Amino acid sequence: MVENNEDVKLPALPPNTKNYMTPACYRRLLDEREHLVNVERPDVVNVVAWAASNGDRSENGDYLYGKKRLREIDRRIRFLNKRIESAEVVDPAAHPETDQVFFGATVLYCNQRGEERKIRIVGIDEADAEHGDVSWISPIARVFLRRHEGDEVKLPTPATSTHPAGVDTLEILEVTYTDQQPVP
Repeated sequence: MVENNEDVKLPALPPNTKNYMTPACYRRLLDEREHLVNVERPDVVNVVAWAASNGDRSENGDYLYGKKRLREIDRRIRFLNKRIESAEVVDPAAHPETDQVFFGATVLYCNQRGEERKIRIVGIDEADAEHGDVSWISPIARVFLRRHEGDEVKLPTPATSTHPAGVDTLEILEVTYTDQQPVP
């Protein structure tokens, strides 16, 4: 198998858009890159150098694993560099007194069954549905963007094992801008 480490695939963004992210996500990417470059990679290089000095490399587990780990670290560093270079940092605090939904908003909404949910609209590098963080390019975020508290939006829903495909009506109950993650 031939690896092409130069072709790091990034999750797709809509054409002609920027890679929006919160300041916290940007800082997290910078910190991870710094740790990989200044701590983890030098440690692995030292292990590989020590293992190489032991002679036969063909059956040297430390050497083989170390070289593999170096490739993984280098691949991740290239990925982080591309993400950091393409980042458009947007501070949610820039919209503190509005009821309109923009990037970084925490949206409390109610579906047509009366169930309330809360999501936070974030960048693709920080989306985590389990914690209520959804990417700004996700279908639910896209129907909310530029809407206001009190607006109703229509969200097309896919078919599941229990429900047919259809459209869900969602009412925006509250829009806030904080750095805290919402509670699902």
